[in-house]
Amino acid sequence: MERAVFVYTTFPGLVEAEEAGRLLVERRLAACVNIFPGMVSVYRWEGAIERAEEVVMIVKTRASLAEDVRAAVKERHPYTTPAILVLPIESVDQSYLGWLLAETTADPTDD
Repeated sequence: MERAVFVYTTFPGLVEAEEAGRLLVERRLAACVNIFPGMVSVYRWEGAIERAEEVVMIVKTRASLAEDVRAAVKERHPYTTPAILVLPIESVDQSYLGWLLAETTADPTDD
């Protein structure tokens, strides 16, 4: 059976994250998107230490869709170099995995 993965990314604000998340779920590229506002990032960019308030988005999807998720996020992302990380999941409840797989098929009756 196919594996589940998380795709981790950040956005500059809640509106952008919600728009991207809704698009991923509508396209059936994600079963669920969790959005966490209120994160502060400290990073080096173009030689300077920067601080930014950001929003974390975790996308729950199947491994075979990770590249499509990455492309869709990048297409809508306002950052030049967005953080888009695919994280493996070591273990998942089988009933949850079944739901995730059903929600990420082109035709939900395919499973």
